[in-house]
Amino acid sequence: MSHLFEAIDFVENPIYEQIISDLGSQQFSIIDGFLSLDEVELLRQALIDRHEEDTFKKAAIGNRVNETIEKSIRGDLILWMDETKATPSEMFFFNKINDLVAYLNRTCFMGILQKEFHYAIYPTNTFYKRHIDTFQNDDRRKLSFVCYLNEDGWLPENGGELVLYLNKNGQEVEKVIYPFPGRIVVFESQIIEHEVRPVKTERLSITGWLKTR
Repeated sequence: MSHLFEAIDFVENPIYEQIISDLGSQQFSIIDGFLSLDEVELLRQALIDRHEEDTFKKAAIGNRVNETIEKSIRGDLILWMDETKATPSEMFFFNKINDLVAYLNRTCFMGILQKEFHYAIYPTNTFYKRHIDTFQNDDRRKLSFVCYLNEDGWLPENGGELVLYLNKNGQEVEKVIYPFPGRIVVFESQIIEHEVRPVKTERLSITGWLKTR
């Protein structure tokens, strides 16, 4: 009887279904308007407030147990987000992610048990060279997730494009994605290599991973 009530209560979410369809067909998904411009503004201000507290640090390569700072590979500044200490706007973001995770686990049996997210600031002229989001000693990352917090009116000439390197019919193809505000990109962490091209105007985002056991 409980399964019957669960089936009745389930409501299909078209955005989540688009993400699932995209991941199944091409291993990545781009969703515009995942956050409204008002929501982007609130989260951007939360990022700026955290940055003014001088809590950001230069990003490293490697996992959080064994990491080194290498400016020739990446130049962003990051601050790990703590859901237990989230501001109201940050909690709104986490609630959206938790809802997405619950949907993915329920409809696709992905087994996502953990998540980790950080704010990211790319100052002018910084970049992140081509890489993949898994480590030799930790392969729990299932889906990579980027949510852009740039100001409305972001232009392609501002740089900072995310480039996904895809394999299509045995040929490598570049998918160039511009960091427009409110846009999210979700892709397979263990499969897709990617980079952030040099930034001409400071680039703001939330980046994270949905992780299995």
